[in-house]
Amino acid sequence: MNRSTRQLMLLLHLLLFLSGLSLVAMGTWVTAGGGGPFLHLLGPFSNQLLRFLNIGLLCIAMGTTLVLLGALGGCAAHWESKCLLLTFFSIVLIIFICETAAGVVALAYSSFAQGILKAWAVPALQNDYGSDPTVTGIWNYTMVELKCCGFSNYTDFLGSKVEEQNGTGLPPSCCSTNIAPCSPAEAARSPVQGCFDPILKTLRKHTCAVGGVAAGVGLLEIAAMIVSMYLFSHLDEKVS
Repeated sequence: MNRSTRQLMLLLHLLLFLSGLSLVAMGTWVTAGGGGPFLHLLGPFSNQLLRFLNIGLLCIAMGTTLVLLGALGGCAAHWESKCLLLTFFSIVLIIFICETAAGVVALAYSSFAQGILKAWAVPALQNDYGSDPTVTGIWNYTMVELKCCGFSNYTDFLGSKVEEQNGTGLPPSCCSTNIAPCSPAEAARSPVQGCFDPILKTLRKHTCAVGGVAAGVGLLEIAAMIVSMYLFSHLDEKVS
């Protein structure tokens, strides 16, 4: 194996190693609560979402895997081991296939975003807002922060428990004056939009950032697989 090829292989695995450390750091930050404000913007359905996917732990797991792969690839290149090269290639290929499948599923489900969010948000507004402190606090934060009202608009509160308790009074955010009491008639005249579009815009902004990182890691994985197979073939010719 010539020196330049070995240096290229070591550089690729160093990049994988550093990418892994970055993901571990980001996952630790999110798990420690650094991603709280972003998760609050998901509204009352954030708790249900996190039951299926813990973003912080996922980043830590992926980052740790990349760190170990970087170390494995570096050892394989340094020792010129065909067994380690093949092991490295196989693991990276499996991870790349899983990442691609996850990306396809995420894109497929993004088209159903409004239906999914509405299935969580509207029942929470109707049944839990005003009685559940957690749901009430998160929705108040969301509506004040994004200057919006309800999921679609103020009509999401009509017939809800909070309206019954307040005697037709809606949250102050539903009126442009932002002062209680806010009646349905005044809310109808106010140009306050629903929270769905602002929430979706926020999600897309963060999704683009995550997608960019994922694309960069994917390119590194492809480059590492190509170089590892080149080295594997080179060693095979050298032995023969």
